[in-house]
Amino acid sequence: MTSFEDMGAVLVAGGSGFLGSNLVARLARDGVGPIRATWRSRQPHDPPAGVEWVQADLRDAAVCERVVQGIDTVFLCAAHTSGAAVITGSPLSHVTPNVLINTLLLEAAHNAGVKRVVFLSTGSVYPDTKGVPVKEEDAFSAPPFDTYFAVGWMKRYTETLCRTYAEKIPKAPMSTVVIRPANVYGPGDKFGWKTSHVTAAQIRKVFERQNPIEVWGTGKDVRDVIFVDDFIEGVVRAARVAKPYLEVNIASGTGITVLDILHKAMEIEGHEAEVYCDPTKPSTVPILLFETGRAQTELGFTAKTSLAEGMERTFAWLRATPQSVWDR
Repeated sequence: MTSFEDMGAVLVAGGSGFLGSNLVARLARDGVGPIRATWRSRQPHDPPAGVEWVQADLRDAAVCERVVQGIDTVFLCAAHTSGAAVITGSPLSHVTPNVLINTLLLEAAHNAGVKRVVFLSTGSVYPDTKGVPVKEEDAFSAPPFDTYFAVGWMKRYTETLCRTYAEKIPKAPMSTVVIRPANVYGPGDKFGWKTSHVTAAQIRKVFERQNPIEVWGTGKDVRDVIFVDDFIEGVVRAARVAKPYLEVNIASGTGITVLDILHKAMEIEGHEAEVYCDPTKPSTVPILLFETGRAQTELGFTAKTSLAEGMERTFAWLRATPQSVWDR
């Protein structure tokens, strides 16, 4: 692989998850490859043809070494994730498995001569900027939100490893890209009550036509939400940037309250319901917005899908997909 424009042989670690499955589908449509994708406990649903699927527990160093053989570009999408209740009640559940996956796969990739690793990080690395949209350089300027203390530092540690492999190993550097996503939603998302993030949770409540509808927290928390196809477009563009190291926000660049997300879903589905907020239930942070100038300048990327269109496509996917696939 002489240019990052040509990804060569690709590994999507975590290829059956929400982001990984959408990425695999996009790369296959683009004719990238060959493509290898891993899954651990959840088999891929409706996978594209021509992809090599490998069941793999990436917490095992030997398994990581095996799956990166012959690979040029790795997309590190594998992660143990969940919703607000788990983040606040059992924060270490996000730490140990992810530290193992990230460190072992990065080491295996470097030892195997992989040219580039694209790491899907998180917006939880950012500190509280008091409602000002976060820039990439803000990430290490102060501690993460206390709610995100464990997961934020875990992701910061992996980001530091990515930079180390790219810039601090003079004889054999490995190019890396760090993606910091906003709240991604869309087809393939997790809609289980214990695992869903904020947008998926509101969509499911409306899809099931609940009445009344309960919103955790005050409903006034502000989030940047981005449709999955837009997000994957940003990831693919970032993977092709000709820089040894890049960190970039992939977001819509706009904010919306949780209540407004819910009301938009109700409007689209034509569902009228009583809505009440329970401030005693877990929520995460009051406001997290993203500055998107670097994505626009470096990647030529701007999110294109409106919330209404994204939700319509998500509701259509839910109607066409067995509940066993999305209720997880």
